[in-house]
Amino acid sequence: MFEQFQYLNDQLYIEDVSINKISDEVGTPCYIYSYKSLKDRFEGYVDAFRELEPLICYSAKASSNIAILKAFSNLGAGFDIVSIGELKRVLKAGGDPQKVVFSGVGKTDIEIEEAINSNILFFNVESEEELHKINEIAIRLDKKAPIAIRVNPDISPDTHPYISTGFKESKFGIELSKAIEVYKDAAKMQGINICAIDAHIGSQIFDLSSFSDSIAKLVDLANKLIIQGLKIEYIDIGGGLGIKYEDKDNPPPKSEYAKIFEKHLKDKPFKLVLEPGRSLMGNSGIMTTKVLYRKEGSEKKFVIVDAAMNDLIRPSFYNSFHKIIPVNRTTAKDEVVDIVGPICESGDFLAKKRLFPKVEPGEILAVFSAGAYGFAMASNYNTRPRAAEVLVKDDKFYVIKSRETFEDLVRGEQIPDFL
Repeated sequence: MFEQFQYLNDQLYIEDVSINKISDEVGTPCYIYSYKSLKDRFEGYVDAFRELEPLICYSAKASSNIAILKAFSNLGAGFDIVSIGELKRVLKAGGDPQKVVFSGVGKTDIEIEEAINSNILFFNVESEEELHKINEIAIRLDKKAPIAIRVNPDISPDTHPYISTGFKESKFGIELSKAIEVYKDAAKMQGINICAIDAHIGSQIFDLSSFSDSIAKLVDLANKLIIQGLKIEYIDIGGGLGIKYEDKDNPPPKSEYAKIFEKHLKDKPFKLVLEPGRSLMGNSGIMTTKVLYRKEGSEKKFVIVDAAMNDLIRPSFYNSFHKIIPVNRTTAKDEVVDIVGPICESGDFLAKKRLFPKVEPGEILAVFSAGAYGFAMASNYNTRPRAAEVLVKDDKFYVIKSRETFEDLVRGEQIPDFL
């Protein structure tokens, strides 16, 4: 689960670097990622899917620092993006645009134009109006835009409703029953090149039957489209393989995940596209935070730390669990506490009613499973600078994003003359 994070001489290490050393030099809060972990996890997908040789597109929204993107690009990854900003990050990191798929329901004209001009692999089209807009822009540019239709297979996996995306009420995709007609319309469009089918049923999924149902529906649709005379080169199954946040989570091995797709795609003329994000980065990173104060009320005990919901919003937003441990191993007696941050919101917490060893002000804590949707979802709420980011490789660490300053926070703001 956390292979690259181990105690050594009662101090927590990431690979061969003491987290205390990083905290002393970089400060807290801080996001720290293990290069070996993200590399091993990516190569785990490559090995598990060796029979199908899919295009593995790292989902940039999980953690989009250009150093992280460069690491995955060097490993041979493509990229799943959802904004022009992510496309520009991928290109700045040296990513191959011909390995980029562009997802998301609200692509703007500027985003579509820049993606076409960058020669991405294909758009995952989310609506009929978007399809017409892409066609219009491609014609104006005298180009053909490669597209997949994102279909909604009406599958509701057992996951948090905010990250379940394949059911009928979801804002994502086009209903499967309408897909053939939409593809037929797309085939008549001058600026459109049909090349793929896409579906994404959600994130943090452990039940492989959901993936099996989804890929079966996509292959069936692809076969029907071929009969209609359309060419389908890729089937994009999205991401979604869950990770272990706490002991009760039991994600399946990647090898079993791969067998689902081998069963449906072996000897078929379709190339598989995967879009993992969380399963590559989630347990490859932690967030560090320093204890500021202890507070004991009549009903609760609080540990107040310097990280807050603006740094890691998942506990507040999803009520999600993150393992938290002291960086210095302790034999202190456990107590039930809420671990909370400085933000002026009652929803600002990292853990509630957590059995936790008694810690004192100044101690450093490590918040696990923070490599995905951690820094990427951070904000400047309460005019708080975003944390630093650090990448560790072997016995060295590298600051890949400096901690923001006040000047960073007010850059671009102006006071009108009348004030």
